[in-house]
Amino acid sequence: MTGYYDIVLGLIPVALFGITAALLFVGLSLTTAIPLGSLAAMGIIGHAMFVNTPVDSGDDSRSTRPPINAD
Repeated sequence: MTGYYDIVLGLIPVALFGITAALLFVGLSLTTAIPLGSLAAMGIIGHAMFVNTPVDSGDDSRSTRPPINAD
């Protein structure tokens, strides 16, 4: 099953190379197209790291309350 982070890992090179190629096709210079393509790839990475943060599934099962029979 393909998860969110699998899609993110696939979109990073697609954004970098695809947007760069599209901007080159439109007529921008290579020195302008590469930074713009890399900004899109950085945006995808930033979204995956800071907006939709990875969580550890093991932490969800723990409770912050102490056990009932604790001394």
